[in-house]
Amino acid sequence: MEKTKRKKNFLNRTLDRVEIAGNKLPHPVTLFFYLAIFVLLLSFIGASVEWSASGEILNRVTNEVEMQKITVNNLLSKEGLVYILTSMLSNFTGFAPLGVVLVVTFGIGMAEGSGFISAAVKKTVSVTPKRLIVPVVVFLGIMSNVASVVGYVVLVPLGAIIFMSYNKHPLAGMAAAFAGASGGFSANLLIGAIDPLLSGISTEGARILDPSYVVDPTGNWFFMMASTVVITIVGTIITEKIVEPRLGIYDKSKAQVTQSEMELGNMSQIENKALKVSSIVLFAMLIGLFLLCIPKTSFLRNIQTGSLVSGSALMKGIIPIITIMFFVPSVIYGKITGVYKSEKDIAAQMGKSMSTMGGYIALAFVASQFISYFEKTNIGIIIALKGAKFLGSIGIWPPLLMVIFVILASLLNLFMGSASAKWVIMAPVFIPMFMGLNISPEMTQAAFRIGDSSTNIITPLMDYFPLILAFAKKYDEDTGIGTMISTMLPYSVGFLIFWAVLLVIWMVLGLPLGPGVGVYM
Repeated sequence: MEKTKRKKNFLNRTLDRVEIAGNKLPHPVTLFFYLAIFVLLLSFIGASVEWSASGEILNRVTNEVEMQKITVNNLLSKEGLVYILTSMLSNFTGFAPLGVVLVVTFGIGMAEGSGFISAAVKKTVSVTPKRLIVPVVVFLGIMSNVASVVGYVVLVPLGAIIFMSYNKHPLAGMAAAFAGASGGFSANLLIGAIDPLLSGISTEGARILDPSYVVDPTGNWFFMMASTVVITIVGTIITEKIVEPRLGIYDKSKAQVTQSEMELGNMSQIENKALKVSSIVLFAMLIGLFLLCIPKTSFLRNIQTGSLVSGSALMKGIIPIITIMFFVPSVIYGKITGVYKSEKDIAAQMGKSMSTMGGYIALAFVASQFISYFEKTNIGIIIALKGAKFLGSIGIWPPLLMVIFVILASLLNLFMGSASAKWVIMAPVFIPMFMGLNISPEMTQAAFRIGDSSTNIITPLMDYFPLILAFAKKYDEDTGIGTMISTMLPYSVGFLIFWAVLLVIWMVLGLPLGPGVGVYM
């Protein structure tokens, strides 16, 4: 008998189109190679038609802002080809995000490899009262963004087990954890790996107009701390009022997992001891850092001004400090549990952490060439000047302009999963453009992060989506892409709306985005 084909609904048909379109995109490394070639060709065409723009720009010689006429530099000329050949190495080694991301990876890699982060997550949920379990799961999802693999690989399946232990639907627990870890990807109370990564790319974008501009990893810290509160509240309400009622009472007969897998595993005595000791060490280190910041003559302050923010060693060294804060407690945890038996094991884990960055290093090499060419041709400045002039002439309210940018980033995220890959493309165009409207690079970066995070949970192109779907099938074998998307869609819409509202409020009140960083320049 011929099998009757099941008619797909509108949602599944739409998702199929998104998946097909996204799968047709080349690998990010290949994509940036194509973009670099495109920029070279565009520089030839732009120079041939004498494409130019005029505006007030920082003169790199006199270091003063003055009216200048900018024309396109042809990189397919003799001089341009010499530049391409001789700058290739310096473009790569000078790529701002490269060093900071690799350094942070040492600390986070040790925390993951030792089991320190996983133990901290398990301990937290095991002592949480039932009435607080939903906000705690969402909150832990957000906090797990410091090491995103932990959020997806550990917390999402753990969310299902936690909810089942409280007689709740396991898919609701997975949804709450997934919403925090992926939908709230950019929110956090701490500085994570995504902060130096994006700020480095933002710095490259800002330097198209101002060669001295630096976007610090702490540039969005205050805004992202407030975002953590908002996302936790919104995620909790959506879970309790929409997702759980929709899923209803769970039928345990649908589960494809053993009884032991359904139970929240207890930590061993040695794991509890290791977590206690390493947590005390971490707390002592934080107290020590705080005490070192107090003296007016502290080496962590700006030598000239005494500031802890502007030009201080604390801000300039925040990445090494974060790495040390992860590294030391993780090594102690690993030594007590026996994961690290000697310094050879520690060194091996450091190497293993770096081995996972091979793909990023390849991407950084090609992306750095693209950004360098884009800057050298002056195409970015011309687009920024013309774009800023157009946006200024139509008089869009700056907060509304940022909301439109948020929506643009959220739509692009449906077709291109990597946050860094998207930002490498968008930052050189939009940061200088909005700088021309007096909007700070940090503000543009914050708006991008909202759009990029909110739709992570509804695109099948997100790297960990297949893994989440596999976890879900363990508890309901009928779960498909459409099921997951329909479950996560309320989170995506809710996050996008309320996060954008927070952004508007922030801009209207002119609140600082981070230490020493404002909404406007």
